[in-house]
Amino acid sequence: MRLDKYLASAGKGTRRTVKEYIKKGQVTVNEQIVRDDSYQVDETNDIVTLFSEVVDYQKFYYILLNKPEGYVSATTDKIYPPVTDLVSEYDFANIVPVGRLDVDTTGVLLLTNDGQLNHRLLAPKFHVDKTYYIETDFPIDKKMITAFKEGIILDGEKTLPGDLEIIDEKKAYLTIHQGKFHQVKRMFQYFSLKVLTLDRVKFAFLTYEGLNRGEYRLLNKEEIRELKKLAKQEE
Repeated sequence: MRLDKYLASAGKGTRRTVKEYIKKGQVTVNEQIVRDDSYQVDETNDIVTLFSEVVDYQKFYYILLNKPEGYVSATTDKIYPPVTDLVSEYDFANIVPVGRLDVDTTGVLLLTNDGQLNHRLLAPKFHVDKTYYIETDFPIDKKMITAFKEGIILDGEKTLPGDLEIIDEKKAYLTIHQGKFHQVKRMFQYFSLKVLTLDRVKFAFLTYEGLNRGEYRLLNKEEIRELKKLAKQEE
């Protein structure tokens, strides 16, 4: 990898900025000053420093966000601020949300620049569970438990089985591993119920425990490994 790309990908500045650092002799590779921005770096074995500090290069980033209301699950939008604004310090990595939560939906949202994992986590065949806490305008009928488990018709197709757990007459948890447009709201709307509160409390094994609304953290190595195992992605 080119040295200027290596530094920019590690979040050390724009390509133009890091080129200046290199020209001024502020960058070393294996303890040797390098002034050629096209110098090829072995990102696995070479030790690169900037201003005498080792650059910790990372190809992929995995971020867990507790999404608040008012943000859209996108990188740009004409009306609402995108969720990437909440993790702007990682703009250099070109991260994107894994799937989408509606602007008024809160909770667990994963963001990454690992495109292959993103795709696999959303594929129904890998059965990655997503659990939502729901509050409705009218009581939830117990017959919906069986109906959701058998699947209901949306867009001319039967949904994959969902697990509905009724907490009280207007509150429930729903676990699905599919992601049709506005799916949860439309599943309840099918039974003439309006979803007033929708909070994703779990994505696979990930929860927002310890994170306030709008806060985020990087996944640890074990969590990344487990996600890849779920998605049957090679390390």
